[in-house]
Amino acid sequence: FKVFKVEVENQCGKQIKIVRSDRGGEYYGRYTKNGQAPGHFAKFLQEHGIIAQYTMPGSPDQNGVAERRNRTLLDM
Repeated sequence: FKVFKVEVENQCGKQIKIVRSDRGGEYYGRYTKNGQAPGHFAKFLQEHGIIAQYTMPGSPDQNGVAERRNRTLLDM
């Protein structure tokens, strides 16, 4: 993501403002006894002022193309 962020900002001249994903754990962090703890990616987003928007896991209507593509691949 770090490389992607630099490429987008250099090529488009704009900053990434929002990243949308589900709370699957691979982007947000891990569950602990106190709840879900932010991981490296969530901390990186906070440090760079990028807003993290989280949707419900496994909901293609909220996650759009990525979830539908994943579901199609799993069905195959």
